[in-house]
Amino acid sequence: VILTWLPQVVALPTALPFSPLDHSVTFIIITLQMILVQVNPGETFTIRTEDGQVRCITGPAHVPMVSPNGTMPPIYVPPGYMSQVVEENGVRKVMVLPQTTEFHPSMPPPPPLHVPQYLPPHPAMLHQHHMYPREMPPHFMHQLPPPQMYSEQGECLPACPPQPALDVQCARNLSPVVSQCSIAMTDSGYPVLLSLSSSLMTFSSHRGLETTFTVEDLRPATAYYIKVCASCGSVKGPSSEVADFTTMCAPPEAPAPPRVILHSKSTLVLQWKAPNDNGSKITGYLLEFDEGKQSAFKEVYFGHAKQYKIVKLTPSTNYAFRIAAKNDIGMSAFSEVMTCCTAGSAPQPPAPPRLSASGVSWLTLEWNIPGGLTAGDTLTYTLEMEEEGTGYGFKPKYNGEELSCTLKGLRRSTSYRFRVLAANAEGRSQPSVPVEFSTTPDKPGAPGRPALRGRVQPRCLHTVWDAPKDDGGSPVTQYVLEMGQNHNDNGWEVVYSGPLREHVCDSLKPGTWYNLRVYCQSAGGQSQASESLTVQTAPVPPGPCQALQLAGKARTKRKELPFNPAVALLAWDGGAPVSQYIVEMSDSTQGPHRTFYQGLETDCSACQLVPGHKYCFWVKAANQAGWGPLSEMYEFSTAPGPPEPCGPPQLAVKTPTCVLASWEIPACNGAEVFEFRMEWGAAEGTLTLTYCGPAPGYEARNLLPATAYYCRVQAVNSVGAGPFGDVAMVTTPPSVPAAVRSVAVVGEDALAESLAGPASCLALRWEEPCSHGAEIIGYNIDFGEQVPISVGKTNHYILENLQPDTTYRVRVQAINGIGVGPFSASLKARTRPLPPEPPTLECAAAGPQSLKLKWGDGPSRGQLRIDCPRLVCIYSGPCHTFKVQRLSEATVYQFSIQAHNEAGVGPLSPLYSFSTSRSPPPQLKAPRVDQLESNHYEVTWEALQSMRGDPIVYTLQLQRGRELEQLYRGPASSYKWHGVVPVCDWRLRVCAGRRCPDGVELWGPYSPSIALPGPEPPAASESVAGSRATSRDGVAPRKDRAITDEQFALLLLLGFAIVAILFAVLIQYFVIK
Repeated sequence: VILTWLPQVVALPTALPFSPLDHSVTFIIITLQMILVQVNPGETFTIRTEDGQVRCITGPAHVPMVSPNGTMPPIYVPPGYMSQVVEENGVRKVMVLPQTTEFHPSMPPPPPLHVPQYLPPHPAMLHQHHMYPREMPPHFMHQLPPPQMYSEQGECLPACPPQPALDVQCARNLSPVVSQCSIAMTDSGYPVLLSLSSSLMTFSSHRGLETTFTVEDLRPATAYYIKVCASCGSVKGPSSEVADFTTMCAPPEAPAPPRVILHSKSTLVLQWKAPNDNGSKITGYLLEFDEGKQSAFKEVYFGHAKQYKIVKLTPSTNYAFRIAAKNDIGMSAFSEVMTCCTAGSAPQPPAPPRLSASGVSWLTLEWNIPGGLTAGDTLTYTLEMEEEGTGYGFKPKYNGEELSCTLKGLRRSTSYRFRVLAANAEGRSQPSVPVEFSTTPDKPGAPGRPALRGRVQPRCLHTVWDAPKDDGGSPVTQYVLEMGQNHNDNGWEVVYSGPLREHVCDSLKPGTWYNLRVYCQSAGGQSQASESLTVQTAPVPPGPCQALQLAGKARTKRKELPFNPAVALLAWDGGAPVSQYIVEMSDSTQGPHRTFYQGLETDCSACQLVPGHKYCFWVKAANQAGWGPLSEMYEFSTAPGPPEPCGPPQLAVKTPTCVLASWEIPACNGAEVFEFRMEWGAAEGTLTLTYCGPAPGYEARNLLPATAYYCRVQAVNSVGAGPFGDVAMVTTPPSVPAAVRSVAVVGEDALAESLAGPASCLALRWEEPCSHGAEIIGYNIDFGEQVPISVGKTNHYILENLQPDTTYRVRVQAINGIGVGPFSASLKARTRPLPPEPPTLECAAAGPQSLKLKWGDGPSRGQLRIDCPRLVCIYSGPCHTFKVQRLSEATVYQFSIQAHNEAGVGPLSPLYSFSTSRSPPPQLKAPRVDQLESNHYEVTWEALQSMRGDPIVYTLQLQRGRELEQLYRGPASSYKWHGVVPVCDWRLRVCAGRRCPDGVELWGPYSPSIALPGPEPPAASESVAGSRATSRDGVAPRKDRAITDEQFALLLLLGFAIVAILFAVLIQYFVIK
């Protein structure tokens, strides 16, 4: 744009101040009362009013602001914008315009001194809308008329140059935001002022004499205002009128780089912002990328949208993008290159996991890295497991980056299915093909203890056993039966190995002890051995014995034939110890055999042989299997023998504990008898040697009465001892009983009958002693210095009439038909103390319908009874006070009390008589006051019936504030009051009283008070003494300062409230907390 004007020489009276800086600005401000703020379309202006409210005004709008002192209020603008003041028709306007950096260096547009470029907002405006103006198209730029120019003192400068003539010759430069204009000047020394506003001009650095000036670095499609003034030295004349021009449109500015708002493996969604259109609307955007090959850019999109989705891209690939904007003027420069990357793909399914190691309860699996990975990818593996029969499907068991995993806590010999998944930052792969692995079986448990089936045979055993309760997870494949002998040091020997659970062990020795045990084997290993079975094979009859040998010289009628099996007496015992031997004897070789000895002893004596006679003897052994064969025959002649058996001894009883035994001398069989042996015992089979000597008699002492004794005698000569004679029996006579045992004191619960008095009785129990042959008929009980007490046949007795709390020594003796037995050991027993005596009963408080009773202190419990007309229990407990309710007034009641403790229940006390009091009359209703005449009142109240014949009297009181005065007292139910001048706060109340026969009066509560009717206007001022007239009955009034019922009820309620609050605080502090 070329601006021209006619130069004019003007004489300036004063010099204007001028700053020598290149980027200086001259401000010309006119002080006015009205300021107009212009709000453009799409913008919001926020202002705080005087009352503190915040208002938001949306454009387009003009907001008038009044400034009383003419100062410019601060306008807060965002960064990148500036505010300018424009004067139009005498009104100043504030405009917010974008501030760009493409101004000419000589014409920077800083804001005014009193308008900061951007100040921090007021705290009340932090959350409100602010003015963020957008680019202003040309049609929104106001064409303002030339403003008036003023000096700093507000005086108009004289003589200004004419308005420059504009010859617009615009040419579009290569730069989209730079325009130039030429200004033709006809004189020299002309400063040029250029601005975006008609009132705010920017000083240019041109001060030459040329009349043509070229302005560069202007904004495209922007209205500018220019004026010129003449200068001579340091004196400047007034400026010319303002000329305006608008630069032409240009291609858009270079847009900002696009940004990625969404990306995936094969798509990228890009978004960008519209750049400055430089006066011409943007018609499209050109988006280019390098196809991920870092080569030349290729167009991928052209259109008017500000967002585009690029598809069919390669995963995990870097792409470079740039964008340019286009309008009707041309294409802008490309933005900076933006590089982004697509998302990677999920990894491929890995190979199935493989088994590395296995155990009873664990499996170690490992797997390989899936193919198709790029360098730097980090994979996370998830191992899933499915257990057979659960129905829960695959469950994750491991998640990590390792390529192996050991799973523990599994069940033995169980099949599990496994699969593995790989995952990276982009997702998870498909699971691998499921594989199945099993844990190893465990060792089986020990089989059952071997048992025998059938009878035990001498040379074989049929053994069976049970399968183990726990097979370890795999079937048992083999059982191993081991056998060992008890006294064999060679250990165990395997006798069977196979799948069966029974075996017949043969080729055994009869009568031999064997140990059997079994263990099993499976795929899991060998089990522990079972419990061993110790069994003995069945024995067989023993072999023949050796021939008997004579142990000494033959005697007359007896032969001793000792033999010893330990000295190879038996060829073979048959596998079982010999249980007995039998010696058979015969008079000749062909004669019949008879047994004369059978036993386990290895020697025997053949008796009753005829001296000098030949006898044949055979012996055979027997065990549990049977008898063996006879031995070879042994033949010998008899020699002198032992004496003959003695006859039964004669027993004579001398005392119950002493018996005299005597016997006759038997035949000696060729040798003289020189000794006798007597055996004595209480049982025939348990006789013991009691006497050994030459005398043919013996006296047995210290015997038990009424007991049977057995006795036998044996004679001995030089050959030996003869056989015992027949057994004699004697019974000792009965005697007195034995001493009583286990005497004890028992409680009442152990007896069938109850004790009459626990404090004076002792219950005894004892065990019945031995009667010594005579039935016990009674007992004697000795418990002190008194004569013993005789009782019948019983094992318990109750001693009565004893001293309470006293210790006794008790002894008991039994009595039978023979006599009295000895006393038992002394027993110390103590009687219980006596029950407590009844306490003294007192009346603590008496009411019309209640009596409060109290009695003495002590640890005992009490029972209170009332006589109405019979004694009835009204209280039983540990307390020492009791209040009897619901009684009749003025009535006499009789009470009795008894105490009881651990010793029992004490006696009842004598009757106590207590009387209830009389009840006072009830509260009356408020009295009624009627005004008969002036200063003449009649007070009436309800009349009560006499109470149980007692007359009723009434008291009428006058309340004057806090003072009380009694007006009337008597039996009447009305009262006339003369000559009274009532006051507004005077009130009347009445109460009833009961006059008892003894002269005592019981007064009830006062009725509610009632106010006197309002007084009439006074006719004359009389003295106050006239209002205090004397009552009709002549009773002088008296004053009563007692508190009223309402005050008493208020005090009682206040006390209860304080106690309740105190208890609540205590419970909160001590119980809840």
